[in-house]
Formats: sequence, structure tokens, C-alpha cells
Amino acid sequence: QVQLVESGGGSVQTGGSLRLSCALSEVTTSVYCLGWFRQSPGKEREGVASIHTGRGSTYYADPVKGRFTISQDSEKNTLYLQMDSLIPEDTAMYYCAADFTRWGNGCRYIAASSFGAWGQGTQVTVSS
Repeated sequence: QVQLVESGGGSVQTGGSLRLSCALSEVTTSVYCLGWFRQSPGKEREGVASIHTGRGSTYYADPVKGRFTISQDSEKNTLYLQMDSLIPEDTAMYYCAADFTRWGNGCRYIAASSFGAWGQGTQVTVSS
């Protein structure tokens, strides 16, 4: 099964930017959607952004719309999350994930239950 490895996390001040990367171990046509999720202590994991690997359609959670951008580089088997205008509420462990479900709404609604492979996470800390 495809493996995912995140990188790019770190500590920034409010208003700063970070770019997260997620390297996939192989090219696979069975991955229909890639997504970013985050989880902070005491909270449930929440979807941040997703991208349909075939159509290129992107979806964002309301709290990050206009600030985060998800993209993919198919040649490099890499997923990115550009995060701008960061605020302390963005502090969390960020995970990338792959969805192997061809039909469904998991990508559109960035539903964690639809994603079958996960990375180990990278920490993002935003200070005020």
C-alpha cells in the first residue's frame, strides 16, 4: 500500500507562511483523492483541504479558505499545502492522506473516514 511522509512543519508567528509537503512512495492509479487533515490536543481530526487526483478539483474547509492552497505534483508524487496568513488557531499536527474510493463524497467533504492511508504527521505551531 502507498506510504506517505509529511515534511515542512515548524514554528511561525501570526501572519507567517509555511509549505507542507507529502511524499508518496509510489505512483498509483488507485488513489483518487489526496487530502490534508489536522488535529490539535483535545480535538477531533478535521479535514483541511483535498484534491481529486484526476480532475484536479480542490476543496477547502471554511476556516482555511482563502489562506491555504492544496496542490499536487504528479511527476514528483508529491502533495503540497501552502499555508499563508497563519493564525494561532492553525496550530496542530498536520497529516496527509490518500483516498482509494473511486465513487463517493469523501473528497468533496474531506471526510477522514474515506481515506485509507495516512502519514505520520508534521507539527505546525503558530504563535501570537
